Amino acid sequence: MHNTLRIATFNIHKGVTHFSARFALHQQRELLRKLHTDIVFLQEVRDAHHAHSKRFSAWPNSGQVEFLADTVWSDFVYAKNSVYPAGHHGNALLSKFPIIKTTNIDISAHATEERGMLHAEIDIPNWSKPLHAICVHLGLFAHWRRQQLSTITDYIQQHIPSDAPLIIAGDFNDWGLRSGKAFAEHLHLREVFEHHAGKPARSFPSWLPLLRLDRIYTRGFHVKHVEVNSGAHFLKVSDHAILSATITKDS
Repeated sequence: MHNTLRIATFNIHKGVTHFSARFALHQQRELLRKLHTDIVFLQEVRDAHHAHSKRFSAWPNSGQVEFLADTVWSDFVYAKNSVYPAGHHGNALLSKFPIIKTTNIDISAHATEERGMLHAEIDIPNWSKPLHAICVHLGLFAHWRRQQLSTITDYIQQHIPSDAPLIIAGDFNDWGLRSGKAFAEHLHLREVFEHHAGKPARSFPSWLPLLRLDRIYTRGFHVKHVEVNSGAHFLKVSDHAILSATITKDS
């Protein structure tokens, strides 16, 4: 029975480095592959961009999500949050198990900042209930984040059974830590790094992480191992570190 999952969350910064200086999607794919994860939560995936696809010769014809999934993650889903004349970007999930249902919810708190939450139900072999995986990218201002977390909380309470296995991961932009704590308490979630080290992980900027922006919350799992994948080489990859965890389903 497949009770142990390896998961990761990564804000890929639209597949480019700071100020769009360098195309980094190939390095991002290599790093994700080395982690041997079952499910990956991705934010700021730019699946189409007319100017960048002409400027960067290595830009994938099939779009960023399909390129990242490649032959490793058989199932994947992309959800547009922000659409503009040149293209669009949003959240995505990569999975080695069948994704059986997806919902994308607009959680934008302001017209200037389009944000979403992507909810997927994943069929894990021999599990009595599907895994609920939610990928999020929250706003830059605290009052926007509070509003967004309230929307997500209401959605989870209405649409996800309290005894179903649940993972919520992504870029929470919550360096103050307060919003996240209230969110976790309300839904009886466990933040995997907080569980291990007392605080969420430092994940930004990736080459010298100081701010605790990214999170992995779980319900119905035991946390076995957590890791921050960061360092000087991330200057050529993304401004966010990759957070990964090994979790085991509660029996």
